[in-house]
Order: sequence, then C-alpha cells, then structure tokens
Amino acid sequence: MRALPGGSKLLRTSSSRKIKPSVAIIGAGFGGIGAAVKLKEAGFSRITIVERAQGPGGTWWHNTYPGAEVDTPSVLYSYSWMPWNWTRTHVRQSELQEYLEAVIGRYDLARHMHFGTTVDRVVWDESRQEYEVWSADRVVVRATHVISAVGLLGDPKIPDWDGLEDFTGPVFHAAQWQHDVDLSGRRVAVVGSGSTAAQLVPALSEYAKEVITFQREPGWVVPKRSREYTRTERAALNSRIAQRFLRTKFVLLRERDQVGGALWREGTKVNTAARLGALAHIERVLGDRPDLAEAVTPTHPFAGKRPVISDGFYQALLKENVKLVPRAVKGVVRSGLVDSNGEHHDVDAIVLATGFKADFLTTYDVIGRNGTSLHELWRGEETAFLGIMAKNVPNFFMLYGPNTNGGTIVTNLELQIDYVVGAIKAAHRRGASAVEISPLAQDLYDSAIQRRLEGTTFHFENNYYRSKTGRISTQWPEGVIVYAILTKLLRWPLWRFSFEVGRSDEKRPPQMQPEPFEQRAAIPR
Repeated sequence: MRALPGGSKLLRTSSSRKIKPSVAIIGAGFGGIGAAVKLKEAGFSRITIVERAQGPGGTWWHNTYPGAEVDTPSVLYSYSWMPWNWTRTHVRQSELQEYLEAVIGRYDLARHMHFGTTVDRVVWDESRQEYEVWSADRVVVRATHVISAVGLLGDPKIPDWDGLEDFTGPVFHAAQWQHDVDLSGRRVAVVGSGSTAAQLVPALSEYAKEVITFQREPGWVVPKRSREYTRTERAALNSRIAQRFLRTKFVLLRERDQVGGALWREGTKVNTAARLGALAHIERVLGDRPDLAEAVTPTHPFAGKRPVISDGFYQALLKENVKLVPRAVKGVVRSGLVDSNGEHHDVDAIVLATGFKADFLTTYDVIGRNGTSLHELWRGEETAFLGIMAKNVPNFFMLYGPNTNGGTIVTNLELQIDYVVGAIKAAHRRGASAVEISPLAQDLYDSAIQRRLEGTTFHFENNYYRSKTGRISTQWPEGVIVYAILTKLLRWPLWRFSFEVGRSDEKRPPQMQPEPFEQRAAIPR
C-alpha cells in the first residue's frame, strides 16, 4: 500500500500511475524559487512556497539599503538555465529583484506562493508519512516533502547594548531599512565594518551630513572592480554561448584558488598572494593617511573572517564627512553612542550593520522521527549530508545548509536542488513514502569534512563560521567542482527508503491559495 495525499490509502496495483507527492518550500529566495522551477520541470506541480516576507527575493527583498549589491559577478549570481542581460558586472539590489520576478513570471510560480506567513515549526507525522507546517499555532500546509530554503544569514543580529532604548533618534538594522526615514543632512552612525557597512558608508556619505562608522575589528578588503557594462558587452550578453563562456571562466578562476582549500590555508601561495594584494590595496588608497591605514589593517590571517569586497569603502574614509572610530560600541545614550574607550559620539540616527545570526534554521524548528527536534539532535553542532539531508529527519531537505558556504552560492544551490529533486523522484519511482540519508553515511561524511577543515583560517578568528562549541559548521573546505562531483555520486546507495503507510480519516485543511502576486505591496526600490 502507499499513502495518498490527504491520508487516504490505496492498494498498490500494477498500474504505473502514481499520485505525485506534495512539496512545501519554506523561503522564496534564490533557493526556494530555483527549487520550485526544477520540481515543476520534473513533473511535480503540487508545490506550496511559504515566505514570511511580503514578497519574493529572500535576502534581496529585505536588504534594500543604499548601495546594496552583490559581491559575485552578475552572470554567476543568476541561474544557469535563465541567463539575463545585466547592466552591471555586479548587479544591484533592484535589478536582481527584477530578475527574480521575471523568473517567477516565466515559470508561473506566483500561484504557488504565500507571503506574510512565518513558519514556527515543521512536524513529521509518522502515521501519515507527511509533514505539518505550522504558523501562528495552526497547520497551514501538509506536505509529503519539505525543502528549507531560508538560507544561512537571514535573521538580523541586534546588539543588546545598555541604553539602546533611550536613544531619541531612529535605530534600525540595515536589513530592515526604514525608507520613510530621511537621513539627508543628518549625523548617521554605522555600526559594523563588514560587507554591508562597506556598501552603506560610501552611499550614505553622498547625502548625510556626517557618517561615523564604528569598527570593532578590521577585515581584509579587496577591490571588486564593479562597473557598468558597455553597450557592446550588453549586446554580447544576449548570446547564451557568451553567458556560458563567462560563467565557466569565473567558476574556473575561483576554482583555481580554492582547489584543496588553498585560499583558506595560511602560508599557501594563494593565501599569501591574496593577503599581499589586500595590503597593496590599503597602501594604494590610504598611503597618505598612515593613521587610517594602520586602523584598517587586520591582524588575523587572510580569510580568517569573510573578506570584504569593495571599491569604495577605503575611498569613503578619506571624505571630510566620514569618520572612522576603530573601536567597538560599549553603550548608548540619548544623544548617541559610547565607544569602548568611553568616548561619546553624538548622532541623529543609528544604522546597525551588525550582521546576522549564523545558526541554521533560526526561524523555526524541525521535529523528525520520534518527536525529536533537529536542534536537539545537533546540540549546537549543525551537520548534514552534503549540507542537504539530516539523519532521522525523513523527507526534509536543506538548501545552503551546514558546511556549504564559501563557494559560488547560486551554483551550489543549483547542485543542491538537483540532488533534492533526484531524491524525491527516486522515492516516487519506488513508491516509497519517505527517503532519508543513512546515519552511517552522514557520520562518515561529516568526519571527512571536519578533517579537511583542520588547519584552515576558519579556526583563527572571531567569525560566524564556528558554532558555540568551536566547530566549523558553515564552511565548505574545497572548490565547487569537488562539491558538484559529490552531489552527483553520493545518491541512492546512501538513501534509505520507507514503505510505511499510516491511517487517518481526518479532513485536510485546504491548500493555501495565495493572492495574485500583482496585487501585493510594491517592492521597495
């Protein structure tokens, strides 16, 4: 016997016709949208995409701050199966949002999407062999399979400074930009010195009276070399062959530096060259300001923290209306901030570029077999086979999961999506009610990954790569080619299939019926 959607039962017959499984996708960013497209192409149309935001795009829906753009070449920050005629070498937020909307339109995904729904937990129902997706104390979706596409860095990290509630001006995180707050002609504090701050500070300096940026510790900065494409280049991008050539070129250039994890190992030629290049960038821009040069020069190894890729951050520090405070924030008073030296800095607004929580599945919990929480199974040491499947959690898949960060993000997502669709297809062909990874396979895989991570710069610094126990839970130690090979080879021999059939006559709630996408709130520009 096999289970039908809705909990009905049907004796298995010789007929080749099988009811297609239902799939709930949590998150409508690059991962969720890409997964929906590939599921539909594979013949699985019973898809529901649940998104807590009021529109699609994931991190690019939320991050609408001034200067927001990708650090990866635009042709790589897009799906290989849907090239785009980009206007810039490194696309800005609004154009990337336009691209994702075009994907949604081309593949008719809007009717599968439900926005403004925050998932609280995902619970496996053993009797039905399906998941309940909960939001606000009610089941909103039941599905055979669940794909988590919430990403890694989606939950803003808000500092708990003393006195923050006493500040009289506006305070908001960069990922929660308040577009109704006019910062023109005002004194603005930017707290943080990572990738977001490196984009924000130059942009704000164009219209704010003063920008004071607080740097707890400097990061390595390398030039992005971002620019507009010429008319000739844009004409060439209309060719799929040209797009594929560029994609291949950029992937191979990255692969050259990441083979064997060379970029992440101090003392290798690649790591040393990258460090010297970053030092040369400091000298080239700030050579006439030894005070600034000293303040922004890191003491940790290159790639001990995520490198910052920026053409304008150092240049902005030279402006008269930009001030660098090379110290952490200690507290907040009514009129501004107090740094770790006790110095007061009066400001009119505070923008938090303080990063994101780097724990996986921070916004909801997953309850697998025997009522066990995935967070309890992890106990602060997140692990998953290929970053996709976790033992004892059947029919549940993660995109951008543990130990998959550090490569070409969209390329990795495509590989993971292909793996997930392959697992769902394999279960469907076999008439299985569930598919999961072999516990032994996951344990052996995780041991191998942790061995490969030994001796990398990921261990050296206060970064988001490590869990509370010190384990490197986010990073992938090799290049994308090795990961691609593994996702192709490590499949059905390592999957376990279940053919259990439960029983229940409980009436199912109706499938979520989203409103037409065009009727929703306009995307902020």
